Amino acid sequence: MTGLLKEFRDFALKGNLIEMGVALVLALAFKSLIGSFVDALLMPIVGVIFGEPTFDGLTFSINNSIFFYGSFITVLIEFILIAVALFFFVVKPYNEIIERRASGDDDDDDAAPEPEELTLLRQIAKNTADD
Repeated sequence: MTGLLKEFRDFALKGNLIEMGVALVLALAFKSLIGSFVDALLMPIVGVIFGEPTFDGLTFSINNSIFFYGSFITVLIEFILIAVALFFFVVKPYNEIIERRASGDDDDDDAAPEPEELTLLRQIAKNTADD
């Protein structure tokens, strides 16, 4: 029994599981942020263009069954707006950072010259390894 508890403890405390948990929490917080951005800023623009901020009132009925196709249209527009917001505010800036680092134009390279002590230690280590 203690072997099983030790195995579970090792599994639960592995770095990958902790990192995935943190990533999940951050993803949920980011989802709320993007959702709020779309609902508070982008959907009112849809309202200006189409006269209504949502299409939830659009329905049709067949044999006393009501189909809320407007709700689907609203969710579809929200999905597209979320994708657009993520593309322009996350994906594009991230890709530009990656391209800048790959091309060697990173600002961190010019931040500070290497300390003289570090250069000397590297030379000592190299000379020691050569001997």
